[in-house]
Amino acid sequence: MKKTEPSRAGWYFLLIIIIIYTLIAFLKPEALLPSLNFFLGVIINVIPMFILIFTLMVIINRFVSPQKLVKHFGKKTGAKGWLIAVITGIISEGPLYLWYPLLSDLQKKGVRNSFIATFLYNRAIKLPLLPLMVYYFGLAYAIVLSLVMIVASIFQGLLVERIMEVKE
Repeated sequence: MKKTEPSRAGWYFLLIIIIIYTLIAFLKPEALLPSLNFFLGVIINVIPMFILIFTLMVIINRFVSPQKLVKHFGKKTGAKGWLIAVITGIISEGPLYLWYPLLSDLQKKGVRNSFIATFLYNRAIKLPLLPLMVYYFGLAYAIVLSLVMIVASIFQGLLVERIMEVKE
């Protein structure tokens, strides 16, 4: 695998946002404060999840060796790996984009693409929202949909893994 230079796209994006906010400050100053308040609200909501995921990354990097990850989530992993991917996907919280760095780190350490895809797929099943789904659609529908999504997540994971193997 070739080493690539880190992308500067994030810095360019930040620069563009700063320029846009500066233009807004000059062209329509009354719109600047609500926009900044919204931004601060988003940041305040994201910080706890960011801290949680950063903490998980530190713990994994400190206490979990790549060999252990491969043992539990590598090529020879059976039902246990699938079960962990499904359950952790269902119980995970917070914005999806905050999970990307952790999942990328796990992938680099040998976690199968299929488990990562399954984890991501199962994030659509939200335990706090299940009672609401039962209320609107009924218990049978909620159970069937959740089970179909879990089974489909495993097939989706296998499909992603096959495609990634062909690509490599």
